Amino acid sequence: MIKTLASRIWKFFKSFQLTIVLLACLMALVVLCTLAQVEMGTQGAVNAYMRSFFVWRQFSFLSFPLPVFPGGGLVGLLLTLNLIAKTLDIQRSWAKAGMWLVHAGLVILFAGEFVAGMMQVDTNMSIEVGQTVNYVQSYKNMELAVIDTTDPAWDEVYSVPDTLLAKGGSIAIPGTPITLNVKRYYPNSELSNLPPGAPPSLATAGIGPGISVVERPTVTNDNELNTGSVFVEPVAGGRSYGIWLASMALGAPQSFTHEGHTYLLTMRLRRQYLPYAFTLKQFRHDVYPGTEIPKNFSSLVQVVNPSQKESREVLIYMNQPLRYEGKTFYQASFGKNDTLSILSVVENPGWLLPYVSCVLVSLGLLVHFAIVLRRSLKRRQDKKEG
Repeated sequence: MIKTLASRIWKFFKSFQLTIVLLACLMALVVLCTLAQVEMGTQGAVNAYMRSFFVWRQFSFLSFPLPVFPGGGLVGLLLTLNLIAKTLDIQRSWAKAGMWLVHAGLVILFAGEFVAGMMQVDTNMSIEVGQTVNYVQSYKNMELAVIDTTDPAWDEVYSVPDTLLAKGGSIAIPGTPITLNVKRYYPNSELSNLPPGAPPSLATAGIGPGISVVERPTVTNDNELNTGSVFVEPVAGGRSYGIWLASMALGAPQSFTHEGHTYLLTMRLRRQYLPYAFTLKQFRHDVYPGTEIPKNFSSLVQVVNPSQKESREVLIYMNQPLRYEGKTFYQASFGKNDTLSILSVVENPGWLLPYVSCVLVSLGLLVHFAIVLRRSLKRRQDKKEG
C-alpha cells in the first residue's frame, strides 16, 4: 500500500504532463504580473504574483482574501521537484553525463531565483556632489527614528520599523530610558492644517496639535510613495512628554529633552547604516550630440572604509556596477540639475548562482554534443569497416 502510494507520487513528480502544466502556469503568471504592474507597480506585482505561493483575491462578500491561482513560489518549487525527479530518473552512466550537467545547472538556476526572491534586499543611495553618505535606504518601507543629538560630534540613532509601529502598544528604545506608546499609525495619510471647529488632534506637543491627519489607501506604484504618519507618546523616567505627530510629510524633525539629552523624532524611509562611506566627487550625464537622448550616466565616488584602511576612487556607470562588501551599486538615476546621483543598491547572497548555472548548462550541452558526435563517428567508422 505504502509502496504503491510512493510509486504514484514519484510517477506524478517526474511526469512530463506536470512539466507542461507548470510551464503553462508560469507563462500565465508572467502575463498576469505584467498586466498588474499598471496598478500595483513593478515590485508590488512581482511580490503578489511571482514571489508568493498563492495569488490572493479579496472578494467583496468576504472579510478575508482567498487563493485563486498558484503563485510563482509554488510553481517554481514544483518545477524544481519535477526537474530533480526527472534528473534522478536519468540513467547513471558516462553516456548521460551531459544531461546530468544540464539538469544540475537548471536546478541551480531555480535555486538562485528562490534565494533572490526570499533573501534579496533592494535599496538605494541618494548622494549629491560633495556629499558624504554612509547609509542606504528602502524604496518603500519606513521607520520612526529617535535620534540623540546631545553629542555635537556624533548622533546616536535608534529606529522603529513601520511593521512594529503598525502593531501599536509600547515600544522600549534599547540603550535609552525612553518608551514609545504608539497611539495610532497610518501606513498612508494626507496632512493639512486643522480647520476651525474640527475635532482636536491626538497630538498635544510639537506641531501636531495644529495638523489634521486623514488616512488614505496605500499605494504600490513605482512612482508613488506612501506618506506614513504616527502619533507617539515618549515616556521616560515615569514622565510623559506628550503625544507627538511624526510623518513623512513633515520636513523638519521635532525634539524634546530628557535629563540633558535632546532627542529628535522623525519619520523617514528605512535606513541601513554602513561601516563605510561614499563621497560623490563628480557626476556626468552625457547625451548624444544634438539630442537629449541619454548616452551615459556615471558617478565618480570616493570609497572610505576605516576598518579596512581603504580610501580609493571608483567610477560607477551604466552596465558597470561596483560590487563591494556584499552589495552591488548600480547607476540608476539622477536629479537636481545633474548634481544628485541615485544609486540602486542590491544585496543578493545568491548572485553567483545564475552564472554557475549557465556554466553547467553550457558545459553539459558541449559534453552531450561531444558524446553524440563520438557515437555517430564510431557508427560511421563501423559501417565503413563492415
